[in-house]
Amino acid sequence: MSTMEGLIGLVNRIQRACTTLGDYGGDFALPTLWEALPSVVVVGGQSSGKSSVLESIVGRDFLPRGSGIVTRRPLVLQLHKIEVELEEYAEFLHLPKKKFTDFSMVRKEIQDVTDKMTGKSKQISPVPINLSIYSPNVVNLTLIDLPGLTKVAVEGQPESIVEDIDNLVRSYVEKPNCLILAITPANQDVATSDAIKMAREVDPTGERTFGVLTKLDLMDRGTNALEVLEGRAYRLQHPWVGIVNRSQEDINKNVDMIAARQREREFFSSSPDYGHLASKMGSEYLARLLSKHLESLIRARIPGISSLINTSIDDLEADLRHLGKPVAFDDGTLLYTILELCRAFDHMFKEHLTGGRPGGDRIYGVFDYQLPTALTKLPFDRHLSLQNVRRVISEADGYQPHLIAPEIGYRRLIDSALNYFKGPAEASVDAIHFILKEIVRKSIAETQELKRFPTLQAEIAAAANEALERFRGESKKTTLRLVEMESSYLTVDFFRKLPQEVDKGGNPVLSSADRYAEEHYRRIGSNVSSYIGMVSQSLRNTIPKAVVHCQVREAQRSLLDHLYTKLGQKEGRQLAELLGEDPVLMERRQQCAKRLELYRSARDEIDAVSWSR
Repeated sequence: MSTMEGLIGLVNRIQRACTTLGDYGGDFALPTLWEALPSVVVVGGQSSGKSSVLESIVGRDFLPRGSGIVTRRPLVLQLHKIEVELEEYAEFLHLPKKKFTDFSMVRKEIQDVTDKMTGKSKQISPVPINLSIYSPNVVNLTLIDLPGLTKVAVEGQPESIVEDIDNLVRSYVEKPNCLILAITPANQDVATSDAIKMAREVDPTGERTFGVLTKLDLMDRGTNALEVLEGRAYRLQHPWVGIVNRSQEDINKNVDMIAARQREREFFSSSPDYGHLASKMGSEYLARLLSKHLESLIRARIPGISSLINTSIDDLEADLRHLGKPVAFDDGTLLYTILELCRAFDHMFKEHLTGGRPGGDRIYGVFDYQLPTALTKLPFDRHLSLQNVRRVISEADGYQPHLIAPEIGYRRLIDSALNYFKGPAEASVDAIHFILKEIVRKSIAETQELKRFPTLQAEIAAAANEALERFRGESKKTTLRLVEMESSYLTVDFFRKLPQEVDKGGNPVLSSADRYAEEHYRRIGSNVSSYIGMVSQSLRNTIPKAVVHCQVREAQRSLLDHLYTKLGQKEGRQLAELLGEDPVLMERRQQCAKRLELYRSARDEIDAVSWSR
């Protein structure tokens, strides 16, 4: 295998693999090899002779013809030179086991697969058709035929067709690895050529552009195209090539393409205008010229393509590791996988709770700031006001005023004051509950292994939140009991140690209603306030203990215990449902795996081809 055959054949094989994968430049989420592959793109306005040029290069009549937009999908045409004694044939990538020896059936297949993709609406599609032609009458070459550029939409075409075609063609010709075959009819001013105009925009130096002048035989008698062909009217870095295609009459009569090539050679060799250029004119010369430049471009791009392939392989392998392996679906593996995922979440949850990750510190904030603040804001000043103390004591005495100490009044003041502690107690429980729920949410989101399994995420979240609700209920009961316990048994010694008024004989003195009533009630309010202060300090210490014991420690110890029990009772089908992956991630893993296979295959292809500079 020669160097040229090796390199162009190499790109052909990689290009076919790209098309099979769906890698033709449309997926920006994954690396694309398609755009790095050198190619020759055929650009021209409608009726510029694009199809005739391609058929002349191939030596076969195989492209659809008609008015309006005939080419509505990119056609990746790969030419393979074979031995003279072998029969020529065509093969589509989407029909790999079918050989077409009747080229009229090739035309029909192109038309059918185009209509299947775009309908008959004259719409276009970026999905390429990949066609290989094996013939002794071709050179090794890859050409990409694109829809003809147009300026207006005609009946049956969508309004966006002009812009759609322009965007599609630009997506190919803007790439620095692309050689542009700009087709212009000789009976049109080259300055107004759609193909030349676009080529000038994307390749201002003309380094990648090959100008082709068609329909030389249709020019007005007495005129010629030497100004263009000799580079005086519009200079390119590469010489212009003139082409003489079959006439419409030849096409109608099915004139043999090989015979048409012979007529083309005779036209240039016998022309008084173009005879001196004959050796560098015609479709056969154009094919050899493009093949030579394509081979040179491939040679120059091989190191960069190899680098891209190796980098992409590393990136894709990293992506696949990140996405994880597909799950095996036997019962034992399913249960083991689910338990491992639950343990990964539980580990993440405990890191947030006990340190290493943020979250647990907010729990301390509730006890250090929120609870003490709530306790200091309780309305004891209003509850133990002189007016309220007098009312409570008077109501407790009934018709018979107390003799020495208002026992019942004291108890009623204390009981009603202690009820105020229930609010901060419950608020502390709820605050911790919401912090724990938030830690559960963050832990699920941050457990990388769980990202693939939204159903299991939801199951863990539901089980964890259900457990937190139980812990909250138990914690609320416990903290309220702490308050109720304070009401159930008062610390009697506290009151016995309070200072009392005594007479000179050491006996307690009864206050005179007129003289001492106000001071008496103040003293009662003060005594109760002191007792409430003592209880408040006690609850400030015991409520956090109860909340941590009932909620935080239980969450740390048994958050998923109920889920583990339920998992042990599930059948294989139910376990498999829990590991139903996010379809987007499944699709991405599948695409990454296919693309990785493509890149590894491309790397092997490049390694297998030797070339010399």
